[in-house]
Amino acid sequence: MATYILRRLVQSFFVIMGVVILVFVLARLSGDPAVLYLPLEAPEELRQAFREEHGLNRPIIVQLGSFLVDVAHLDFGDSMWQHRPAMGLVLSRLPLSLELATATTILALGLAFVFGSISARHPLSFIDRLTAATSLVGVTVPSFWLALVLILVFAVRFRWLPTSGTGGLRYMLLPGITLAWPPLGSMAQVVRCSLLEQFSSPYITTARAKGLRERAILVRHVARNAAIPVITVAGQVFIGVANGAIIVETVFGWPGIGKLLIDAISRRDFAVIQAVVFVVAVVVVAINLVLDLLYVAIDPRIRYQRLK
Repeated sequence: MATYILRRLVQSFFVIMGVVILVFVLARLSGDPAVLYLPLEAPEELRQAFREEHGLNRPIIVQLGSFLVDVAHLDFGDSMWQHRPAMGLVLSRLPLSLELATATTILALGLAFVFGSISARHPLSFIDRLTAATSLVGVTVPSFWLALVLILVFAVRFRWLPTSGTGGLRYMLLPGITLAWPPLGSMAQVVRCSLLEQFSSPYITTARAKGLRERAILVRHVARNAAIPVITVAGQVFIGVANGAIIVETVFGWPGIGKLLIDAISRRDFAVIQAVVFVVAVVVVAINLVLDLLYVAIDPRIRYQRLK
């Protein structure tokens, strides 16, 4: 296991550095921050002083070398926008995104397991058809439209929930539902297909012949063997939300890294953009590594050399 983890960490290091370098180059090609930050009537001397202060007047290769040295110390510089360390700013927003991602994944996974289990046990039933319809609607309905409808109904019309901000479960419900709705149907379909495949396996027939109850068969045998594809989908949902549910965070004013990234891009704040990308890359790598280890824990037949 130690060898496998070490190999994955080495691979992840090169992936993270490749992503960070790519974003560094693209950010510099997007335009001159001096034009954005300074007034249009600002003299060229003032713009040159701004570029010199932030190191933007040096050759791109020199900027890249200095940037990589700073990254080795987790120093992405100060935010041009908020005048504070960029990494500290990103890390202060990350817990809120992880909190929302955890709540969304738990909600979507719990409901998907309930609907998927019922659909698998009763194919072509009302619940089965409802699950299929939910899957279709979840893929087609835009998140921003669903968010606005939820705000209109539950915040404006009935005044049950707040429209934006943070502060507890009440503030998390609307963005959590908005983010959980699109993957709910597809996750339920994955649960349904996985359970149907397991129910048709010979070992289930043997278990029934031994007199085991259906609940025991579902909990002890079927659920565990069907968990791998479900965990894969749940992991992707968590990664998607944790990496910044940009639209939803913007609509609900949720101060996570998604909204921070949008604000930084609009202001061409290179330091914050690069820090966000670095943290996002680390989160993706960490979640994928955890998922790979969960696969082996659930099904010992999986070998590390097959996880590439």
